[in-house]
Amino acid sequence: MKVAKFGGSSLANATQIKKVGEIIKSDPERKFIVVSAPGKRDQADTKMTDLLIQMGDSYINGLQYEDDFLRIMDRFAEITEELNLSNELLNEFESTIKTVLTKDQIITDKLDAIKAIGEDSSAKIVSAYLQSLGLDAHYINPLDAGIIVSDEPGNAQILPGSLAKIYSLHQKDGILVIPGFFGYTEQGKLATFSRGGSDITGSIIAAGVKAELYENFTDVNSVYSVNPNIVENPKEITILTYKEMRELSYAGFSVFHDEALIPVIKEKIPICIKNTNNPDAQGTYIVSEREVKEDECVSGIASDTGFCSLYVSKYLMNREIGFGRKLLGILEDEGISFEHAPSGIDDMSVIIRERNFPPAKEAIVLNRIKEELHADTVSLHRGIAIIMVVGEGLVNTIGVANKAISALAEARVNIEMINQGSSEVSMMFGIQSSDIDRAIKSIYRAYFEKNN
Repeated sequence: MKVAKFGGSSLANATQIKKVGEIIKSDPERKFIVVSAPGKRDQADTKMTDLLIQMGDSYINGLQYEDDFLRIMDRFAEITEELNLSNELLNEFESTIKTVLTKDQIITDKLDAIKAIGEDSSAKIVSAYLQSLGLDAHYINPLDAGIIVSDEPGNAQILPGSLAKIYSLHQKDGILVIPGFFGYTEQGKLATFSRGGSDITGSIIAAGVKAELYENFTDVNSVYSVNPNIVENPKEITILTYKEMRELSYAGFSVFHDEALIPVIKEKIPICIKNTNNPDAQGTYIVSEREVKEDECVSGIASDTGFCSLYVSKYLMNREIGFGRKLLGILEDEGISFEHAPSGIDDMSVIIRERNFPPAKEAIVLNRIKEELHADTVSLHRGIAIIMVVGEGLVNTIGVANKAISALAEARVNIEMINQGSSEVSMMFGIQSSDIDRAIKSIYRAYFEKNN
């Protein structure tokens, strides 16, 4: 029994949805289907979720929103007409949008309800199309599926007890099509996961029904060892562990949401990343454990931009009990979450995503650190990128760090920060964002192209 999740590129238009139908039809073990909102039809196109957000923002701010509404309806009409589906679906979508826009509720709740329309409508379209193929398919609302989440609009978390409710889906006949990206609170209020959260829904359903396999269909044949937009024709990865995939996803591998692994990790359900446009390709399997070959200690190299580094130095910092706690406490007071905190004897760096550290908070935080912690030096450096070298073999391989450091030196890239040891499967380097492409190419050559 399989759970199959289809991403936005797999549902962008009627042609893609027909491919989805053939994939589902070809394997009767694909009983639970999770869908995203329609994605981009081409590079210049706009994702359905972005159109919905744009419309919602305009409506809430009293601006003209009718053009966005028409674009959304035209997009749905194009899909349903090409699939020869009933006009009743279009009428339902129009009614849903108008009801959500005019409903009296707080802004965050309204925006979540607007964003969820894309996935919800996708599920109804796919369900109706599968029925037109003669399959016994049914749309299932996340509330009826048992997806109960915390009351955190835009960042909902699955609640304990939900998986037991989801398991009862086994009692339903046929193919069940479930919209991704959102669930319902215990009070019955809709709440979305973080962006890209349909992967999370798929993982939750797979864990809940105790699937033998969770298939995640996207638009690539496999996960690559490095971003193919930076390195031409990179090596494909056939198998990864949960730890490796989580590290790679966190640091910029957009093929899989980094939070989506958590439910399946607990149940040890294997994942397979597959291509809707080439479903017979092997894909990439993500499993709990794998055999590591000596000459393949590194699985992948990920990178992400948009970080800043908060540097704090104080003589004899290591002797001051509670210094780190107080420093992080200041960030907590100001509502700033951090990513990493490598430290030395007299200094400490805190890596923060720039979006979480608005310039308006900068002077406040720096002054508090100086005055409350009596630091000798406090500075903030923006425009930082991180590079993650990931592999299960890192911990047992001699000289693996030297390869990356030498590669960065060859590329004439200055290392702002190194964090090795906090994870057994990754090394992290901080560099200037402007050097990212040059750095990645050099590190890739060191691990995957040179005969060392």
